[in-house]
Amino acid sequence: MKPTAIILQAYGTNRDLDVAEALTLAGADPVFAPLNELRAGRKRLSDFQMLIVPGGFSYADALGAGKLLALDLASYFADEIAAFVASGKPVIGICNGFQALVKAGILPGGNWELVNGNSPATLTFNQQGHFECRWVTLQPISQKCVWTQGLDESISCPIAHGEGNFQANHQLLITNLVSNDQIALTYTYPDGSPADGAYPANPNGSMLDIAGICNPAGNVLGLMPHPENHIHPWQHPLHTRGERGGSGLALFENGVKYAAQV
Repeated sequence: MKPTAIILQAYGTNRDLDVAEALTLAGADPVFAPLNELRAGRKRLSDFQMLIVPGGFSYADALGAGKLLALDLASYFADEIAAFVASGKPVIGICNGFQALVKAGILPGGNWELVNGNSPATLTFNQQGHFECRWVTLQPISQKCVWTQGLDESISCPIAHGEGNFQANHQLLITNLVSNDQIALTYTYPDGSPADGAYPANPNGSMLDIAGICNPAGNVLGLMPHPENHIHPWQHPLHTRGERGGSGLALFENGVKYAAQV
C-alpha cells in the first residue's frame, strides 16, 4: 500500500500543492490537513506515515519567519509530533516549514532543547539583506538522513526566502552536526565545488554552506530550498537549452520508500 503523507496547512502556506505533486510522483498518497482539523481531532498525525510542513509565509511571517507556526507546533501538537518523530516516521520541513521546525525545537533534535523559548540554532536574515529568489545547486551530504541517503547527484532547485541564513548559537552544536552526520545538504557551485560561503552560490550566508539538516536519528529533514519545484524536466529554467538532471524528485522517493518500510 502507498504510504499516506499528511501535509500541514496554515494561513499563508503556498507550496502545499507543489509538494503534494512531488509526493504523488514519488509514490505516496498526500492528504491536506488545515491545523484547525488537527486541533479539532478530525485528523490525527498517528494515522499517517509521513509528515510534511511545506513552504510559504505562514501567518504572514508575523513576529518572524515561521515563528507563529512554530508556536502552534510546540504548543498544540508537541506530544503528537514528538511521538511521530520517536516512531521513526519520516518528516520534512521545507523553507517556512524548516524555519518552523527549528524555532519549535524539533530540529536539530537530540539533547538540544529550547532555552528561554529560543532554539540553539536559527534561520535569520539573509546576509545580503534582501529576499532571494534564484536557482541554487545542492549537494546531498548525510548518509544518516533517510531523505538524502544514497543520493550522489546534485540537486538544482529554486529558493525563495528572506530569512534562510542558518546560524548556530553554540559552536558545540556545529561540531555535533558535523560529527553526527546531521548536515544533510549544502550549497555548492553548479560544477559541484564548495560554495565556501561565497554569494550567490551560498545565497544567504549560512555557516558551512548549510542548506538543510536532519535530526540525530535521520528521519526529520529541514531545508530552505524547494526541491518540490524541480520534479519535471521542463521546470528547469534552461530546459529549452538542453539542461538536464538535478531533479529534486529523488529526495521525495527516498522519503516515500523509507515510509513504506517503517
